[in-house]
Amino acid sequence: QLHLVESGGGLVQPGGSLRLSCAASGFALVNYAIGWFRQAPGKEREGVSCINTSGADTNYADSMKGRFTISRDNSKKMVYLQMNSLKPEDTAVYYCAARWGFVCSSELTAYDYWGQGTQVTVSS
Repeated sequence: QLHLVESGGGLVQPGGSLRLSCAASGFALVNYAIGWFRQAPGKEREGVSCINTSGADTNYADSMKGRFTISRDNSKKMVYLQMNSLKPEDTAVYYCAARWGFVCSSELTAYDYWGQGTQVTVSS
């Protein structure tokens, strides 16, 4: 059975950093592009970043460019999201999602499997 489990969330001060992890089990991660999404209270879920199967292609939402870095280790079945220079508006539940195939996508509907999410709170 396919599972995605996020970890690494927590409370951080503005300007701080967090590294989120997404652990995959029950399937061959190497065959899936992975996206990170987030959902703030009262808002729709939005795309944060995605990475293709090899890790050679990544993309980011405009507000995350230069602050967030996505990476993956297929041998460990892990995907990471390094988040720096965090802002209060980054507060949300962060989800990782898996999409069969090579190509990255920012569309929620393109993803087949979702984790349960990890809370990130940026506050002083």
